[in-house]
Amino acid sequence: MAESGRRGLGRGLSALLGEADAPAAEGAHAPSLPPREIAIELLRRNPDQPRRYFPDVELDELAASIREKGVLQPLLVRPVGDAPGEYQIVAGERRWRAAQRVGLRFLPIVVRADLTDLDVLEIGIIENVQRADLNAIEEALGYRTLIDLFGRTQEQVAGTVGKSRSHVANTLRMLGLPEPVQQYLVHGKLSAGHARAIATAPNAAELAERIVAQGLSVRQAEALARDGGKQVSGRPARPTPPGRGKDPDTRALEMDLSDAVGLIVEIDDRDGRGAVTIRYDTLEQLDELCRRLSR
Repeated sequence: MAESGRRGLGRGLSALLGEADAPAAEGAHAPSLPPREIAIELLRRNPDQPRRYFPDVELDELAASIREKGVLQPLLVRPVGDAPGEYQIVAGERRWRAAQRVGLRFLPIVVRADLTDLDVLEIGIIENVQRADLNAIEEALGYRTLIDLFGRTQEQVAGTVGKSRSHVANTLRMLGLPEPVQQYLVHGKLSAGHARAIATAPNAAELAERIVAQGLSVRQAEALARDGGKQVSGRPARPTPPGRGKDPDTRALEMDLSDAVGLIVEIDDRDGRGAVTIRYDTLEQLDELCRRLSR
């Protein structure tokens, strides 16, 4: 389900951006108007845009690229109903923000007048999730909006964004974390894997603070949560035997794989040979994993 959804969404976004070589997806909207340029002050951000945190370093990097090569991909927009001649950004707010830093006066746009509020929200989530631009809290808020405002089920949301239902469910759980923990996620101090490890702990905020302060891995965070944070302060949970510590690339890969499959993934590498372990908590999670791996 998730894989076919991802392919379909890729074609859908291409069609929405007006690419001539993109085959029409089932139920696709009418073709968009050809790209054209518009004054940057006539563009308005979407207040319901799923992505809300734009790190300065990312904007500066994109601004440098725009300064050298210009804006290579047009923004997807729709008309603002109560402001003739103005347009709301559907996809491309990061380019719009970076272009302002460069001082550009005009931006290329593709206009789609037939997009509904649901279309706009789904496109925003799809665009950012597929590029991994959303932090876990932004992603969860996007899913929650689809469920609460548009009556989507978790299964339907999963099909829309090309993720497993367990991934959607686990991401939504992030919204139950204390506010300080959510802020760690927003600012990249905690990964989604860390957050899942402490999500059900009664002292999640305290555990998160220790994880950040001590630079614990996801596996160490899980051990810390299991023990209720009783490890000696200032020492990592479940110390790793000498010579067996994981390098940063392996830990980062574990987190990336965990986020991709929505389950805890552990890598045990020994000089180029080893094992990958995927942990599950329910038979439903195992069933979903089997479906994904057996396609």
